[in-house]
Amino acid sequence: MALTEESSNKIFGGYQKIFSHDSEEVGCKMRFGVYLPPQVEENKKLPVIYWLSGLTCSEANFVEKSGAQRYAAEYGIIIVNPDTSPRGLNIPGDSENWDFGVGAGFYVNATKEPWKKNYRMFSYITSELPKLINNNFPAAEGLQSIMGHSMGGHGALISALKNPGMYKSVSAFAPICNPSVCPWGIKSFTGYLGSEEASSWSEWDATQLVKKYNGPTLELLIDQGLEDNFLKSGQLLPENLIESCTSSKVPAILKKREGYNHSYYYIASFIGEHIKYHAEHLLSKKL
Repeated sequence: MALTEESSNKIFGGYQKIFSHDSEEVGCKMRFGVYLPPQVEENKKLPVIYWLSGLTCSEANFVEKSGAQRYAAEYGIIIVNPDTSPRGLNIPGDSENWDFGVGAGFYVNATKEPWKKNYRMFSYITSELPKLINNNFPAAEGLQSIMGHSMGGHGALISALKNPGMYKSVSAFAPICNPSVCPWGIKSFTGYLGSEEASSWSEWDATQLVKKYNGPTLELLIDQGLEDNFLKSGQLLPENLIESCTSSKVPAILKKREGYNHSYYYIASFIGEHIKYHAEHLLSKKL
């Protein structure tokens, strides 16, 4: 599959690049970021971390605001961050709301018209994109982890729980933990999947997926700012996920950050901690 390099900037000894390609899964041109650390010059395969962004974001937010490249360069890890939805399709209603449609794919495979043909972000990030990365970059196949923020935190969690063994580790900043019962999730699931009875919402809800997880040991690292307005308004519900993990004996860590909100100021403050966590799993050594 042909890739088009849209931009390239040297940073921390490596290169932050943006690529575009024609996606078969979502039926439009998609963009994604790839940070190639300086270790790529050693001509060896490197582990990969996938980052999934939140509502209203594109591939640019993480690239420009997180500061993740510093830590990826330190540990010798490629970071890949896709866009959050198909774009440019002009599906009726796809741009009427900031929390549904463009910029808000919710990392599910839609089953309801008119979304089911193109809004297949789950298959894009767990199947098409990894194949693209493995075929075009010095990625060590089988050595990948996943993380994300908000809607992207939800995406990271379900990607790991629905694909046992695919990712060495998973972490999430302020994730939407129980979308079946929060306003954002109810809106998106109703739109993309239809009624709860007809569409098995639990198949796309980390709090529910944990209850039937049956795979290699997988620890969920959840990070939450305590001054997050979306936490206070009941959109995130981390306590529901932790309760589910406890009852299902799935290991989980909830880190509570006093004074931090939902922004990239918060993410930038702790992204190094998360990348170190993933590096220890990917490199199989204490750092």
